[in-house]
Amino acid sequence: MASVAAIVLAAGRSSRFRAAGGAEESKLLAEIEGKPIVLLVAETALASRARPAIVVVGHASRAVKEALAGSPVTIAFNPDFETGLASSLRLGLASTPADSDAAVVLLGDMPNVGFRLIDDLISAFEARPDVRAVAPTHHGRRGNPVLIARPLFDEAMRLRGDEGARRLLAALPSGEIAEIAAASGVTFDVDTPADLALARGGTRNRNSRLGD
Repeated sequence: MASVAAIVLAAGRSSRFRAAGGAEESKLLAEIEGKPIVLLVAETALASRARPAIVVVGHASRAVKEALAGSPVTIAFNPDFETGLASSLRLGLASTPADSDAAVVLLGDMPNVGFRLIDDLISAFEARPDVRAVAPTHHGRRGNPVLIARPLFDEAMRLRGDEGARRLLAALPSGEIAEIAAASGVTFDVDTPADLALARGGTRNRNSRLGD
């Protein structure tokens, strides 16, 4: 069995959310079903096969860490969070155990992803250990979370600015990336208060295989 870590990227400034009238210091602190979004995503990671679960914090770090209090996650503080997503991804990858074969990277603002989807990404990697990444797709569109195999870590560590892993995965030959079908949860994130209202009003099942 593969050794796969989970990385939750939760360091962003929530600029769009707050510009659109969001009340919380960070959108990840907004509650759905009585829990902060960041805690829901962390619990999803912890319910999966992935270990350890690493949460990268930055903006509003004290409040985000308080939201995660009591959760058995590893916290990694990114002092360079203002430089963009890439710095958090690099820190998350650097924080994985040396014997990890891969890492599943989750975005902290995607509460509709289920733990079974994470497990399916890991199973797809175990079935094809030669691939460098595994991504979920919904109606032909790639989404998140994605699995990054260790052979791709070095290239990911060279990312800068607000680049995530999307460009790396897009550049991979078809034989180096596996895809699995998923539902709409893999393409939905909370960027604005309107998105938050949708997340609160929708039927959520974080335990589903497809992530809805």
